[in-house]
Amino acid sequence: MLNGIIVLNKPRQMTSGDCVYQLRKLLHLRRIGHAGTLDPDVDGVLPIAVGQATKLIELMHTRPKAYVGKGIFGFSTDSYDLSGKIVAEKKLIKPFSIQEIQTQMNTFIGTIDQIPPIYSAVRVNGKRLYEYARQGLEVQRPHRAVQVMTYRVQPPLVFDSEKGQQTFSFMTTCHKGTYVRSLVNDLGDKLGVPAVMSQLTRTASSGFDLNQSVTLDALIKNPDKIAAHLVPIEAFFTQEPSVKLTQEQWALVKNGVSLSLDLTVPKVVLWYQGKVKAIYRKQDQVYRPDLMLLQNE
Repeated sequence: MLNGIIVLNKPRQMTSGDCVYQLRKLLHLRRIGHAGTLDPDVDGVLPIAVGQATKLIELMHTRPKAYVGKGIFGFSTDSYDLSGKIVAEKKLIKPFSIQEIQTQMNTFIGTIDQIPPIYSAVRVNGKRLYEYARQGLEVQRPHRAVQVMTYRVQPPLVFDSEKGQQTFSFMTTCHKGTYVRSLVNDLGDKLGVPAVMSQLTRTASSGFDLNQSVTLDALIKNPDKIAAHLVPIEAFFTQEPSVKLTQEQWALVKNGVSLSLDLTVPKVVLWYQGKVKAIYRKQDQVYRPDLMLLQNE
């Protein structure tokens, strides 16, 4: 049984679900899932959990994500990216400076109120927002609190005086639920011009980055080497409070028995013979099972 995480460099023009489907066929396994959907037009890090690692997907979502991308000042679309229809245009007379852009980007740092794009998978009354959009139906989009850790403009800035448009590059680090397309659209609002995201790459997610990634093409061409690209479950827990179990403690954990540990942390990762076997949470002065990974061999 394969257990671990494939740090996939998702190509553009594929959905995250397409990638999971391809890997299920390659590995002949059903227990595969991804952590953090990427739009078809976005490439980059898509962690794929395999086997016992699928139990970690909710935890993987709690780790921040990092992106690099490009945006254009001068027009906007209904989807907030280049796949949508143009809904507003305004020619720039002169370009914005890096300082002007960064000053407004700084207003997005921290916990902010964000409205997701109409072309997104957020549910309202049981339907995805993109379903309303495709049917031409009006719907009240929900405001959501999201957390942005960094948002920085990156040189160079390119100004097209004939089109009255300015292209800029940026990087951002944010938490689950943040729409980077909305960050670009809302940045334009702050600067008083329409804006659209023109390109996006996710460079890190769930504690893994592009340097650790492998392309789907490489896996398809060499299916017998997929196991070599499987990051062990243990790599996800390198910074977590942990305990190495004795043989006697392991015998208790195998049966889901609580443990008395001289610790103050709310959660602890339990290891046995070099493998993560469980996560226990403190309750009533003892540690009880929170997530079991007993089949992680």
